[in-house]
Amino acid sequence: MWHEKELDGRQVIVNEARPLVEGAKLFVGSLSWGVDDNMLREAFEQAGVVTSAVVIMDRLSGRSKGFGFVEMESSEAADAAIDMWHEKELDGRNIMVNKARARSERPERSERSYERTEY
Repeated sequence: MWHEKELDGRQVIVNEARPLVEGAKLFVGSLSWGVDDNMLREAFEQAGVVTSAVVIMDRLSGRSKGFGFVEMESSEAADAAIDMWHEKELDGRNIMVNKARARSERPERSERSYERTEY
C-alpha cells in the first residue's frame, strides 16, 4: 500500500521484515573513528555471512559514536564472530564484541551527578 508512495514530501520504501534470528545480532564497541559500515562488514564476514553492519553516527557532527551493530546469518556465525573479534584489533583499536541485548534487558544506567567542587 505505501511502497514507493509519497508521505510528507518524502518517498516511502517498504520492505518485508527479515526473520529475527535469536542471538545473531552483535554489539561492537570501542571502534576507531576510521571504521565505517563497509570496514565493519568486511571484518565480520571472516566469521560468516553478515546480513547487516552499521556504525552508529552522531546526527549533529556526522562522526562515529564509536560503536555499531552487526547482524550475522546465524547464531553460530555470531558466536564465531565473538570468538574471532572480541578484544582483537580492528583499525588500530581493540574492539569489544558481545551479543546485543534489547534495551529492556540491559542494566539501568545510573544518573550522572556532578558535584560542585570548591577549590
